[in-house]
Amino acid sequence: MGQAATLPCRRGGSYVMELHEWYRKFIIECPSGLITLHEFQKHFCNGTGGSESAEYAEQIFRTLDYNEDGVVDFREYVMAISMLVEGSAVEKLRWSFKLYDKDRDGAITREEMLEIMQAVNKMGVAADLTKPNPLTAEECTNRIFLRLDKDNNAIISLEEFIEGALDDDWMREMLECDPNTVRVERPPGKDPA
Repeated sequence: MGQAATLPCRRGGSYVMELHEWYRKFIIECPSGLITLHEFQKHFCNGTGGSESAEYAEQIFRTLDYNEDGVVDFREYVMAISMLVEGSAVEKLRWSFKLYDKDRDGAITREEMLEIMQAVNKMGVAADLTKPNPLTAEECTNRIFLRLDKDNNAIISLEEFIEGALDDDWMREMLECDPNTVRVERPPGKDPA
């Protein structure tokens, strides 16, 4: 976490060894085996734009905390990262939906979308992580709602979110969490091919 994460790879026989190495680094960073929101923000914000990314880090943490116990354990962490790296587009979009659905009511409001878009925009600009987007957070939110809210009820359901993103490359790029925007490296000498 303070250093680049080592991602497990299911190709070849190195998966178990990589997972073991990943766990070892996790325990070094979090000796209790658990990550609190404060610890997550400290590590995440150091690598992605400082305090500008604190809001986004908090929402990512809440999405990682699958059992909602206020901490992220190694299992929750690995499940999310592995899914984001190796999951299908639908799996990634389901996870992303949870990220945008801040109040966890099963629907994304314009306000929820705008808050995340603003946080991502601040973080991306501060950390220079993403390619420049000519649209503001408000314009992105309006464009997303125009394309995804098919029944015009001012909320985006999970079904609308997935179907709309799968049908539109721009939408999928905007909504699908892409681990390529985060600094992730394999340990030296561990070639997945």
